[in-house]
Order: sequence, then C-alpha cells, then structure tokens
Amino acid sequence: MKGRWVLGVDIGGTNLVVAAVPAAGGQPTAIRSEATHAERGPDGAVERIVKMANEVMEETLSAEGGQRSDFAGIGIGCPGPLNLEEGVIVTTPNLGWDGFPIRGRISDALEMPASLDNDATCATFGEWWLGAGKGVRSLVGVTLGTGIGGGYIERGRLMRGASGSAFEIGHTTINFEGRLCGCGNRGCLEAYTSGPNIAARAREGLKHGEASVLPRLVDGDLGAITAETVYDAVLQGDVFATDLMRETAELLGIGLANVVNLVNPQMIVLVGGVTRAGEYLFAPLLESVKRRAFPSAVEACRIVPGALPDTAGVVGAAGVFVIDRVA
Repeated sequence: MKGRWVLGVDIGGTNLVVAAVPAAGGQPTAIRSEATHAERGPDGAVERIVKMANEVMEETLSAEGGQRSDFAGIGIGCPGPLNLEEGVIVTTPNLGWDGFPIRGRISDALEMPASLDNDATCATFGEWWLGAGKGVRSLVGVTLGTGIGGGYIERGRLMRGASGSAFEIGHTTINFEGRLCGCGNRGCLEAYTSGPNIAARAREGLKHGEASVLPRLVDGDLGAITAETVYDAVLQGDVFATDLMRETAELLGIGLANVVNLVNPQMIVLVGGVTRAGEYLFAPLLESVKRRAFPSAVEACRIVPGALPDTAGVVGAAGVFVIDRVA
C-alpha cells in the first residue's frame, strides 16, 4: 500500500475526532476534535470532518514534509448498524442518522479512498494493533461512552458477522422488562451503563428523594449531571453516587460474564469515558464477572483498561483501512 499516513476518523455520540496515523503503525498526530452535534444531521458532520481532515493533512505535511498523495486514504469508524459493503449508515440509535452514505460522502469530498467500520470495532482493533491488546490472540473490546459497543478479534481477524454488526454487546438484554433503550428494545446493557444513562439513573434517584451532593455540584441544574459528575461525587464520599457506580459495575459485570462464557477470550479491553471511574468501576465489575462466569474462563481472561484512552478509535479506524487494503 502506497502512502506514509492514513487519516483516522472516529465518529462518536459526543465528539468527532480526526488524526493522522502512520500507515506502518504509530501514534496519531495533528489530532482534531469537535463536538458531534448530532442534531445538525450527518451532512453537517461530514462538512466538519472534511474541514478537520484538511487541517490534519496540512499540519502533518508542514511538520514532516511530503505531499497530499502521501496520505493513502481514510479509515472511518462510526456507530451502527452499518452496511459495510455499501458504506452506508443503516441507523444510529444515539445519533438519529438513518440511511446515510457516509463513506462515499467523505471519500468524494476529500478525493481519496475510504473504509468504513463500526466505531467499537475500530477501537478494539486500535487496542489490538498498538494498545493494551498488542499480541493477544483472542481479544474482546468494549467501549463505554455515549453508547456501549463491542468488537472481537480472533487470531488477528476482525469478526464482523454476517451483516457487519457482530458484537453489539450494548444491545444485549440484561433485564427483559427493563429500561427503554434508544434502539427501541427494553433492558439493554446500554440502557443502564452508558454515560448518559448513568446520569439519567442518577437524576431518577434524586427525584425519588435520594440524598446526595450531586445537586450542589451542578448548581441545582439536574439536567447538567453527567457520568463524570457522578464520579466526582463518588470521590467526595457520596453514598448515593457510590452505590450507583457499584450497581453500574455489577450490571457491566453481567454483560461481560456473558461474553467470557460465550467466546472465552484471553483479554477484554475496556475503553471510553466511563472507564475513568477506575477502581470504583473495575473492582466490583471484576467481582461480578467472577461470580457469574465459569472459573476456568475467568482465570484465562484478563479484563483491563485500554492503553489508548483518547485515540483507540482513530488509530483503529486507520488500521482497519490498512488491513482492508492489504488483504
């Protein structure tokens, strides 16, 4: 494959991120990030991605020398489900974009080839290629952010499934009569453990009279509560926030125990904003997994935070472009 760099594009529910990634593997440079503003629609997102991509290429070439043709192409990671063959967003529960040909729009605007894959699949590949899972034979990645996503690599191969939507762990059911999820189902893991749903559960508890420092942290505006606010309250010793985080970890443990029993991976890498809760999340999560999964499978599996906390998505998106071109 010709080209020194690949553009990595990570489309998230909260942020759009674009960076230059060495095609041979290496740390991303010239990183640009902007709020997604999903309400502006996919055309608005494409316009900003193209602007950021041109800025990234200009900065990279100014620092390193070379010309635009030194960029081999663009790897795009996007929430789904996606039609990978056609390069189309089928639907995105957390963005509200349906039936949009995102790969073609970005490729045409930048006049270079592009690949498209699920954003969680890309983050998983990034951690396997250059992060915490480097060299691991069997790796599951779980993204914990605006949504809950997943990816699975077995012996170096991305397992995408029959229609490209394999390993949507966030939309596995943990309570068949549970909370309504953005996908339309009830009781999905995402409906409890994504960043926005952690915040929503906190607000619900407060409205039912739970005592907490949370209102004070947001000057009484409960709508301003985020998962990070809940974590800040935990650090202040808030009982309600601590119980909420423990319950979140327990629920995530249910989902991961199912994964451990289903595919028996060597490693599960957790990436995304929710992982910033550190041991307040990981300690009860690991206990939950140990209680539910087969002991031999638990013993064979390490559950760790990602090593590329802010860049796994763009690194992986670029890496997916590279392997798709080489394959």
